[in-house]
Amino acid sequence: MSSEVRGGTSWKRFALLLVPGIAGTAAVGVGLAEGALAASFSVSGQDFKVTADKLEGYDLIQYNGVAKGHDMDGKVSSNPVTISGFRQAKITNMCQSLVTPVPGLGNITMKIHAGHKGSPALAENLYLDVADLDTTSSTFKDLDIGVAVGDPSHTTKPQAGTVQNPNAFSQRAKGAVLEGVKQRAWATTAGTFKLNNLNLQLLKGDSPCY
Repeated sequence: MSSEVRGGTSWKRFALLLVPGIAGTAAVGVGLAEGALAASFSVSGQDFKVTADKLEGYDLIQYNGVAKGHDMDGKVSSNPVTISGFRQAKITNMCQSLVTPVPGLGNITMKIHAGHKGSPALAENLYLDVADLDTTSSTFKDLDIGVAVGDPSHTTKPQAGTVQNPNAFSQRAKGAVLEGVKQRAWATTAGTFKLNNLNLQLLKGDSPCY
């Protein structure tokens, strides 16, 4: 599963990967380098929930795209998303969760907590494929709406790229502070993701972040 419009992104996608539906097990791979992850979190054909008390990001770029998934009948579906990229981000009290049915066991929840004990999670070249987003407060610095994502003068984009759809919506900002974040996403990728105080759980039943 990938976003069709994310041009120029060539990071290795190996880190937090949940494979659902295998007799109640989940395969989770973690690549560590001095406490930091070169990371992606994506689930085959499923969206997942993310919450955070605060996300403080720098050099924001947002543009529309499409994520591939599967509907209830197993058919491939195309899902509109807003792709949000940050050159750097600090995330306080982050939670990511996925509820997936497992034959013979019912629903199993995979939940990841980080940045919840005084040290925020830290990310570089972070991209989020967001289906919907709610915040209690959102503040943007030097917001610029309607810029061309593929424009080489677009210095706030973390990595240069092009847009397949020339009519794609986009905006950028030097900084953004989002508080009380609740979002549903199809994928999270980062060049580096340092998950301070990482806690990963597999729980029986429905126990999403929200």
